[in-house]
Amino acid sequence: MASVRFTVTPTKAEDLPGLSDTSPDISSRSSGRGHVRFGSRESVNRSEPLSEGSGGLTTTGENETPDRTNTDQGDGNAKMSNVYINNSHGVDDDDFYDRNLALFEEEMDTRPKVSSLLNRLANYTNLTQGAREHEEAESIGEKRKAQKSPQMGTFMGVYLPCLQNIFGVILFLRLTWVVGTAGVLQALCIVFICCCCTLLTAISMSAIATNGVVPAGGSYFMISRSLGPEFGGAVGLCFYLGTTFAGAMYILGAIEILLMYIAPWAAIFVSGSPDGEGAAMLNNMRVYGSIFLLLMALLVFVGVKYVNKLASVFLACVIISILSIYTGALVSAFRNGTVPSTFDLSLPSSEATTTLWLQFCTFSNIWSVYLSKGDVLEKGSLPSPRPVHPPTNRLPYVFADITTSFTLLVGIFFPSVTGIMAGSNRSGDLKDAQRSIPIGTIMAILTTSLVYLSSVVLFGACIEGVVLRDKFGDSVKGNLVVGTLSWPSPWVIVIGSFFSTCGAGLQSLTGAPRLLQAIAKDNIIPFLRVFGHGKANGEPTWALLLTALIAELGILIASLDLVAPILSMFFLMCYLFVNLACALQTLLRTPNWRPRFSYYHWTLSFLGMIICLALMFISSWYYAIVAIVIAGMIYKYIEYHGAEKEWGDGIRGLSLSAARYALLRLEEGPPHTKNWRPQLLVLLKLDEDAYVKSPRLLTFASQLKAGKGLTIVGTVITGNYLHSYGEALAAEQTLKHQMDKEKVKGFCQCIVANKAREGISHMIQSSGLGGMRHNTVVMGWPLAWRQSEDPQSWKTFINTVRVTTAAHLALLVPKNISLFPGNSEPCAEGYIDVWWIVHDGGMLMLLPFLLRQHKVWRKCAMRIFTVAQMEDNSIQMKKDLATFLYHLRIEADVEVVEMHNSDISAYTYERTLMMEQRSQMLRQMRLSKSDREKEAQLVKDRNSMLRLTSIGSDDDEDTDGGGGPTGNAEKGGGAAGGRERDGGMDHSNVRRMHTAVKLNEVIVNKSHDARLVLLNMPGPPRNPAGDENYMEFLEVLTEGLERVLLVRGGGSEVITIYS
Repeated sequence: MASVRFTVTPTKAEDLPGLSDTSPDISSRSSGRGHVRFGSRESVNRSEPLSEGSGGLTTTGENETPDRTNTDQGDGNAKMSNVYINNSHGVDDDDFYDRNLALFEEEMDTRPKVSSLLNRLANYTNLTQGAREHEEAESIGEKRKAQKSPQMGTFMGVYLPCLQNIFGVILFLRLTWVVGTAGVLQALCIVFICCCCTLLTAISMSAIATNGVVPAGGSYFMISRSLGPEFGGAVGLCFYLGTTFAGAMYILGAIEILLMYIAPWAAIFVSGSPDGEGAAMLNNMRVYGSIFLLLMALLVFVGVKYVNKLASVFLACVIISILSIYTGALVSAFRNGTVPSTFDLSLPSSEATTTLWLQFCTFSNIWSVYLSKGDVLEKGSLPSPRPVHPPTNRLPYVFADITTSFTLLVGIFFPSVTGIMAGSNRSGDLKDAQRSIPIGTIMAILTTSLVYLSSVVLFGACIEGVVLRDKFGDSVKGNLVVGTLSWPSPWVIVIGSFFSTCGAGLQSLTGAPRLLQAIAKDNIIPFLRVFGHGKANGEPTWALLLTALIAELGILIASLDLVAPILSMFFLMCYLFVNLACALQTLLRTPNWRPRFSYYHWTLSFLGMIICLALMFISSWYYAIVAIVIAGMIYKYIEYHGAEKEWGDGIRGLSLSAARYALLRLEEGPPHTKNWRPQLLVLLKLDEDAYVKSPRLLTFASQLKAGKGLTIVGTVITGNYLHSYGEALAAEQTLKHQMDKEKVKGFCQCIVANKAREGISHMIQSSGLGGMRHNTVVMGWPLAWRQSEDPQSWKTFINTVRVTTAAHLALLVPKNISLFPGNSEPCAEGYIDVWWIVHDGGMLMLLPFLLRQHKVWRKCAMRIFTVAQMEDNSIQMKKDLATFLYHLRIEADVEVVEMHNSDISAYTYERTLMMEQRSQMLRQMRLSKSDREKEAQLVKDRNSMLRLTSIGSDDDEDTDGGGGPTGNAEKGGGAAGGRERDGGMDHSNVRRMHTAVKLNEVIVNKSHDARLVLLNMPGPPRNPAGDENYMEFLEVLTEGLERVLLVRGGGSEVITIYS
């Protein structure tokens, strides 16, 4: 039944909203009228007592009588309220949920109505990355500002931002040089490969972006949620570094345009000799670049809204510049224009532009012309004389400033096709992100690809090849080479390219800090947490500072051609993992993979991934290796020190698929003896405070496993699962914490059962999955079992031994486990002694070998003892055992201990008698209460009768004399005493005790100084009536030994001499 909360507020009946003269109610007649407001379990309070669709109820005082029932409806339609008249419970409409959902009302707080769920989804808003953390951080009573619904469409929200980010400095400053150096065919190949890479990546990105809501964070959010926090953090930081270096590259491009084509007189450093020109130019780039970076960072810090307002202006500059190129190309096709050249030796013909058909008929720009540093730029048909002076562009020659190659040009050009993530980064501002992102991004890529491909053809057709190879336009009076083609004036493209590069730099300095802030707020990289903070409005101040410092490193490089390959690496790595994420999700066919964008295929994603990887090593193999190493280091750091996140990523799904495949392979047959290793099920017991009683069991397990194989740590909680579910979760967390503390890699399992022995039996039967099941059980020795009034502890122990034997599992029981060494306590030189009494499949041979792999036991030598009877040839046994160990490749000292037949000693009889007397006493203690009262009455009656009969008698000696023969018999050892005692004791118990005593004497004599003794564990008796005796036998067998490991094999061979 839902809980009802009453809040009584005095008011007047006529003041109640919704009450009219015609609307009946339940009102009060007294002056102290009041109304009752009900609050449901969901804590919904209504300030209006009677609202539309809900019934009103007022309390009646002592002299009040209800006179009307409420049928209030705001729309005028009479409808009876759900308030029950003559019902003392008074259930409100909100509390009653719905008559049709009465079956589910008790679970409504954890399983809400569908209408509630849909209403919650309808109020969903696209918040920035880490939205949940922001919501949790907000105070409960804080009123949130009404957020505007996103209204941006495909064209304004995705297409134009992508165009602005893709078109950049390379198009204006380097594309002509790329075409002139590589030739039209190879330039088309470079552009086509790079555009294919981004197109395939855009297809994969569209599939991921339409598979659910993608908050701001763009590629980082998509990769981290698809490939997990490790890959997401590594690639996210690489993408951040790429965006930051892109800002540096755009600033360097703007400075190059400023100092070479707009205001050459503004140079601060001027070289007096030709040799220092390059160094002076680099210094100018560093100074002006640092100034520009400072100004841009201040603009971003002041407010992003100014950057967004300028974005449209910068985009207009880009579009106007590109249109001027096409216009100039069309003009040059119908009019032979001349561009005055500076040098006649390098350019014998002053015609820098020719007609399209004439240019391609002569094939002058089709083929590549790669140059080495210092080579003279010249026409192939008109070679220039070789100069003897050092290269300088002040002389009547133009020299190549760097050595060119196809791979170098790929690395320099690739940044001009990046920027395809701009649409996904704005997903929070889009009206329909799942429709706009694929269409806008792919259309932008197709548009830019068409522009690049056509520009290659136009540049090759309209400009002389030797001029194209002039990177800085020295041959055309220091003008921008692409400016010679623009119409109506070269200044159109110079000014347009300057502002477009400034705008692209501002966009990079705006986006990179937000990406770093998103990574920091996800809390997957601990040392980046400080960068998650910012100004009160959420602006990432500290992240902007770090971004500016990293961008300054790029500006100090001061060369556009050296910075471009660096950011190419980071962008290519990001695109590679976007393709990998899409391919992985598609192949795994996870149920949540349902993208709205259906024009994708895993083969396209793999092709894009291969192209990205190939471009990384083609452009610069050493930069590629450095980028991969950086990403790998970040991956491992997050794996070991980062916060654990569960984002439903594809790597988790891949692990699941790989585990399923491996488990099915393991099911094909039982493991071969060569592959056998102990797969442990460690049974732990928790105390009343839910702490592990014997944590050294986990320590021993870690030493035995050394991080290999399967380890399951289990415990049993007695009780009812329905009532003890929370306790089971707490116990599971305790086990996990203890496993982490002891550095045990494995799984934990907690079972709730009515009885401990049943729970252990269920755990032994059901733990593991398929071929990954335990084959060895480790449990502790029941401490102080003799003093325990409750026999359940040792009975559970014996029952577990029986269950493991029935399941054909090996059993390890460390005795005195608290004395075993910890992981930080390596044993000094000593011995691990193995007492091989019966064959158990070789477990006793294998366990010391495994223990000695661990640093704790590494210095211990191994000794193997075996027992020879009278009829055995001990000398031959020792030789055979040494040969066996040689074939097993196990180094150990061998000793055969001869046990002669001897009479049963008096000590054996004494221990047997004590054992049987104790067993009888325990049986009497376990009598029921009624039986115990009857027994006490019988003893009382017997004592009273004895007292009556003994009055006046002098038979004390006779009553005490019963001990005389016993005392004499104790002193009189030998066979006669044995026969006397055989008459009153079970002969099988005597023989077992004799064996335990004799073996214990031999073991203590030989192994009293051993670091660890491994011993065959005898099985329990088939008759449960002798369980107490079995525990006594084991106690006698191990008396006087400091550390003992009782071993019981599982019935199968675990070690072999064959390879």
